[in-house]
Amino acid sequence: MQADIDIDARGLLCPLPVLRLRKALETAVSGTVVRLEATDGASWVDVPHFCAQTGHQLLEAEDWEGLKVYYVRKA
Repeated sequence: MQADIDIDARGLLCPLPVLRLRKALETAVSGTVVRLEATDGASWVDVPHFCAQTGHQLLEAEDWEGLKVYYVRKA
């Protein structure tokens, strides 16, 4: 999947991956796709919850042996 913005949050702990995602989405235009990479296990719960609360669309979430990759489209 093609992303407009890439965020490398590997090695960062909760809540930093979601905070970086939120910051990127704040300045993006509607429809922008953000790719977030994180190694924090809590992001597996935090990112979908963030999307549900803010109205952004979680397009894809994958776990590649501890590397979580999320694609989020701005509402």
